[in-house]
Amino acid sequence: MKYILLIFTLLVVISVKAQDAGSITLNLYGGYTFSDKVEYNNSYGYVEEGFEYGAGIEYFLSENNSAELKYQRLDTKLPLYASNKTQVNTGDDKGAINYILMDYAHYFGGNTQKALPYLGAGAGIAILETPQSGSGTYFAWEIKGGVKIKTNSAVSINLNAYLQSMAAAVGNSYYWTYIGIVGVTDYVST
Repeated sequence: MKYILLIFTLLVVISVKAQDAGSITLNLYGGYTFSDKVEYNNSYGYVEEGFEYGAGIEYFLSENNSAELKYQRLDTKLPLYASNKTQVNTGDDKGAINYILMDYAHYFGGNTQKALPYLGAGAGIAILETPQSGSGTYFAWEIKGGVKIKTNSAVSINLNAYLQSMAAAVGNSYYWTYIGIVGVTDYVST
């Protein structure tokens, strides 16, 4: 039953009122997230694919511009491998990524159009949950594009694609330069 409800809410947008300046919409999100390989110095890991879901409150600053505060969650597996390709967290690789983002979107077209294409971007935090280290908070960002299909009812359908990423500091590298040894923080991103 839980999956039927999630599929039903997949990419559905419930509007409180029309898309006028000052209006607010409640957006429900559901979608597929592809896997990603994360490289470290002598090891690597994966954020495996899964279903990402969440909700957001979108406020229209004008007819074509909006700001949205949203939360999205991806429950996934996070296997880590040593340089010899053996998994170091066997049986303990379940985790989650929680995104809390503030987005901006620009809609192309007017209120009378049924299909409104849009582009947007956002920034915020990602909370990474792992059994080994608990949780950590990292910088996150997103870019997105899609089309909002309006209906005669309060429900609209929002089809979109997005790229979300989080960056985490994982250590330091040291380099010899003409002024001496310089330390640089190493980052990885998903």
